[in-house]
Amino acid sequence: MNTSSAITRARPDTHPMIPSPLDSFDPAVRRQALADLCARPQWPQPTHAVNLHAHTFFSYNVYRYSPTHFAVLARERGLAVAGIVDFDVLDGLEEFHAAGRRLGLKTVVSIESRVFVPEFATRVINSPGEPGIAYHLGVGFTRVPPHPMLTQMRATAAERNRALVARVNRLTAPVTLDYDRDVLPLTPAGNATERHICEAYAQRGGSEFWRQKLGDWPAGEAQRQALIRAKTMKQGGAGYIAPDAGSFPRLEQMNRFVREAGAIPTIAWLDGRSEGERALEEWLRATMSTGATGLAIIPDRNYTPGVRDQKLQNLHDVIALAERLGLPVFVGTEMNAPGNKFVDDFDSRELTPFGPVFLKGAHIAYAHTALERHARLGYGSDWARTHFPDLHARNEFYRELGARLDPPHEDLLRDVTGQSRPAQILDLIKAKEPIP
Repeated sequence: MNTSSAITRARPDTHPMIPSPLDSFDPAVRRQALADLCARPQWPQPTHAVNLHAHTFFSYNVYRYSPTHFAVLARERGLAVAGIVDFDVLDGLEEFHAAGRRLGLKTVVSIESRVFVPEFATRVINSPGEPGIAYHLGVGFTRVPPHPMLTQMRATAAERNRALVARVNRLTAPVTLDYDRDVLPLTPAGNATERHICEAYAQRGGSEFWRQKLGDWPAGEAQRQALIRAKTMKQGGAGYIAPDAGSFPRLEQMNRFVREAGAIPTIAWLDGRSEGERALEEWLRATMSTGATGLAIIPDRNYTPGVRDQKLQNLHDVIALAERLGLPVFVGTEMNAPGNKFVDDFDSRELTPFGPVFLKGAHIAYAHTALERHARLGYGSDWARTHFPDLHARNEFYRELGARLDPPHEDLLRDVTGQSRPAQILDLIKAKEPIP
């Protein structure tokens, strides 16, 4: 297959399911496909668009994108900054950063998991139907840390999935899954998610079987997987078991792991309609008290084009509060369900007011990544806290650095040490900028 033509045909936003060597489970094939593409003479200039929250096939990407494939498409679309986020693992970290360096793309790597929040034990936060449980992120990893928490997260997820399949199999018999045979082959490194399980179930049995079992069987793939998940795995489903304090790590444990790994502990925001998220300031301050210093939002789920409703007002409210508290805002589209966009419509009437905030957050995340990788002076480092105890001043420094720095000039940061002053670092970068 001609690599370049395969990429052209797999344009984002249409997402035809055309196999590409960039999505091979063989990393050598992916590297060669990228090398072939790098012979291209010119890439588009970066725009103001960003996506820092794209899942890859190392957890679940509905379009099967590898970290390399997402990097290529991000460069083709002119994303100012691009970032991947996988559940419970950092398996795509080195590949994505390496692809970014070859493509001249500003890259950020993050991890997502679920945590238990004792202060909200009786309130649903952002994991529907699960009081006290919240999705939570670490943003801006530069290496895979040899940390027991990372091993525990992977092992706990696998154990939880196997038990879930065993419970659901009792409902769906005689159509059942073998976790090792039917689910694990859907992902290259054995880190399956609930969405992989839903996909595997959807592939087995006919429409009449599922209609009898579930009471319905929609025509669309997204609706089918959502129905299986709702009827079997979520609250009220046969495979559902209410999580408790031992089902997931506690919020402070997750934040400690993220900080020790040199990344930014980050709050995940859904849409402001749950009981927990309606207590907006209480929620943000509770997470900040355990070390969170960033906020992640999926903008596309927070508004309906042309409609000014409560969802949109909630988005205004949470961004305004984040700005007041000094929390950089990291945005993206997930791409882990059919219909997810490749990139948000930042020129829409609803999102245009937030464009500068979103771009600022992306530049902060990239500058953090670059400084942490080359000098261990990331956003949460002792150096950053010493020079910028005020978060707003810290944000401005990392924003300016992230906006000015380009991947080809990152090597300049190798001369930076813990004795360097912020102005000296900016002067290093400015010296390489073209004179207007």
